Amino acid sequence: MGDWLQKEAAAGALAEADPGILASDGYASLSSMMNMVTSLPMGYQGQRLCSSPKRDFDDKEALVSEHKLKEKGNFRQSSAIFNVVNSITGSGIIGLPYSINQAGLPLGILLLFWVAYVTDFSLILLIKGGVLSGTHSYQALVHKTFGFPGYLLLSLLQFLYPFIAMISYNIITGDTLSKVFQRIPGVDPGNFFIGRHFIIGLSTVAFSLPLSLFRDIAKLGKASLISAVLTAMILIFVIIRAFTLGPYITRTEDAWVFAKPNTVQAVGVMSFAFICHHNSFLIYGSLEEPTVVKWSRVIHISVVISIFISVLFATSGYLTFTGHTQGDLFENYCRNDSLINFGRFCYGITVILTYPIECFVTREVIANVFFGGNLSKISHVIVTTVIITMATLVSLMVDCLGIVLEFNGVLCAAPLIFIIPSACYLKLSEERWIHPDKIMSSVMLLNGVVVMVVGFVMTILYPQDCSHGQEMAYCSFTNASFFNISFSSLDPTIQSSVLNISTFQ
Repeated sequence: MGDWLQKEAAAGALAEADPGILASDGYASLSSMMNMVTSLPMGYQGQRLCSSPKRDFDDKEALVSEHKLKEKGNFRQSSAIFNVVNSITGSGIIGLPYSINQAGLPLGILLLFWVAYVTDFSLILLIKGGVLSGTHSYQALVHKTFGFPGYLLLSLLQFLYPFIAMISYNIITGDTLSKVFQRIPGVDPGNFFIGRHFIIGLSTVAFSLPLSLFRDIAKLGKASLISAVLTAMILIFVIIRAFTLGPYITRTEDAWVFAKPNTVQAVGVMSFAFICHHNSFLIYGSLEEPTVVKWSRVIHISVVISIFISVLFATSGYLTFTGHTQGDLFENYCRNDSLINFGRFCYGITVILTYPIECFVTREVIANVFFGGNLSKISHVIVTTVIITMATLVSLMVDCLGIVLEFNGVLCAAPLIFIIPSACYLKLSEERWIHPDKIMSSVMLLNGVVVMVVGFVMTILYPQDCSHGQEMAYCSFTNASFFNISFSSLDPTIQSSVLNISTFQ
């Protein structure tokens, strides 16, 4: 009764303070004003309402908390963008010039934009499928859509792709850093401690394993930012060499043709570079209050940054070496090129920092299939160590990056990018078949099947000729056949400087 009288008095005070709330006949409903007062703080003196100091303090505290939450949300969104960009511009970017060589320069650039668009569309489509099905992982989405057989198939693909990517990262680390350390004065090139096997083992124990033991992928955001900065530096070095080294290397006869026979294999390599679907739900879950709108913003920004970097890297690398371009672009450069050796070092660090993102995915797959989605602290350490050990052992036995990129692209990346997200959405969505999303999904599904089947056959029939570890002919002092200049017309001092590869240092 006392509370009711207090509210009645407050209602009267409210009417006195603001007559505009009264009805047109000059009277307001007591019950309606009582309801209004119920939502107001009961801090009044006499007949006038007032706010208490405690309320003012609470309001300020709420504003500060809201500001902190906004900052935290922006930080997590930035971390998500860096993680997506880092995942796309990982080891795959080094093979993009090779994919241009496989497809032809004009068609290759068009295909890069197509793969980037499909990546953007399918990443958003994947999360939409998760929302439609009420699931929070790629595996759960496929399980709910296609049952246990689909779940097992996806789990296999989702494990194989990042696992093979980890192998490729180790290959790159061993190849690039071994060449860097060979340039240290007084170091014997045959020294065991600068060999690719020792470097792979050392980088795994010192960096890859500790970073992979994190349980929250958002903590890798700073590492991904460092990786993105280093990738930008490498891109600058590749562009510089396109102008300073490229003119001295003879263009192959098919350098400017529109299309080449190995186009499908090129799409496989591009797919390998752009895929990040296997960790999309992990990164999506790292957002503050994740929504499809926030995710779409993250993906649009990430793909635009990635395609800009990828096109510049692919065209600069290809224009330097044209038909001589290899699966690992750094294998094309001469060993005593100091600028590129610094680029090799930066890329080795980039790959080491990207490695843990792939390990996160392989571990999540194993946790979902064998441990019900949850790993204890001990199991977390054991599973992580076993995965990394297996990847390291395989990478010590395989040293040809191009073959790894092609097989992983056509067998794992194509289904994960093109086929599975499209199939899930087509089955879950209740939109009409003429809806743009369904039409695009159908086109993606058909393209994925073609890339997977034809690409696998082409890779078997026409395997890449890998020249791992060999110095290229144009790096030789005595072999000038690859240089696109007439040496007899040059001054002897200029001839010497051109032929001496130290001019590229």
